[in-house]
Amino acid sequence: MANRLTKTLIGAALIGLSGLSLGTVAMAAGGGKSDHKMEHQDWGFNGMFGTYDRLAVQRGYQVYREVCAACHALEHLSFRHLGEKGGPYYNPKTPNPNDNVEVKALANDWLIPDIDGETGDPIERPGIPADKFPDIYPNEPAARASNGGALPPDLSVITKARTGGADYIYDLLVSYKDMPHEYKMKDGVEYEMPIGMNYNPAFEGSEIAMAAPLVDDIIEYASITVSDGHGGTETIEAPAATVEQLSRDVTEFLAWAGDPKMEVRKKIGFSVFLFLFIFSALMFATYKNIWRDVEH
Repeated sequence: MANRLTKTLIGAALIGLSGLSLGTVAMAAGGGKSDHKMEHQDWGFNGMFGTYDRLAVQRGYQVYREVCAACHALEHLSFRHLGEKGGPYYNPKTPNPNDNVEVKALANDWLIPDIDGETGDPIERPGIPADKFPDIYPNEPAARASNGGALPPDLSVITKARTGGADYIYDLLVSYKDMPHEYKMKDGVEYEMPIGMNYNPAFEGSEIAMAAPLVDDIIEYASITVSDGHGGTETIEAPAATVEQLSRDVTEFLAWAGDPKMEVRKKIGFSVFLFLFIFSALMFATYKNIWRDVEH
C-alpha cells in the first residue's frame, strides 16, 4: 500500500510539473491556416521560469492606448491589474493598486460611463483603478458600422484565442504588404480586392478588414529613469519605434493581459511541485525504513 501511495505521489508531482510548463502555451483553437510561414519568436515569458519584460509591457500598453484602443477593448481587464503583483506598474511600496500613483494616472486618462447619483442621468467620469477598461463601442451594431461591417475582436485574451498565440499576433502585425502580382492574377484574370480589405498573408485567406495599424514612429517612446540599486538612478534609452518594435511590445502587453497572474502562478506551481517531490522522497524513505526487515 505504501508503495502504491509513493508511486501515486510521484506521478502527481510529474503531472504538476508538466502542467506548469504546458499551461503557458495552451490556447484555444482559432485563427486559420495559409501558405504564409509564421516564424517563432523568442519570448521571455515562455517556459517554466519565464517572466514578462516589464518595460516592454509598459511600452506595449502605450501602443494599445494610443493606437489599438481606437477600435479594440480589453473586456476582461481592470486598471488595478496594471498595479498588482506581476503587473507592469507594480510597486512594492504601494502593493495596493488603488494607492499606486502611476495606475491612478493611467486610469484617470480614460472616461468611464456612469450614472449621476443625484439626477440619474448618464455621465462620463475619469477612471479609477477599480474600474474595468471601458467598451470602445456601445454595442455590436455600432462597432460594425464604424468598421465597414467587421467586428473588432476584444484583445484581453487574444493571445489565448488564436493558434500560435503571441507569435501569431506579432506575425500578423508585421506582415502587411502590397498585394503581389501572383495574387492579383487568378486564372489569368486580374483580381480586385474588395473595398475595405487589406492584403496580409499571415491572416487566413490573406485578406483582412483591419488596415495596417502600425507604421514607424507612429508613437514616441520616452526614455525612463530607474533606480540603479545603489541609491542612484540610471536612464534607459527608449528603443526606436519601428513597426517590428511596436508590434513586439504590444504583443508582450497582450500576452500579459491574457495571463496577468502568470508569474505568480508559476512560482506557486513550482513550490507545489517541489513540495510533492520532497514529500514523495520522505514517504519512500519511510516505507523502506518500516519494511526493511520484512521479506516481500
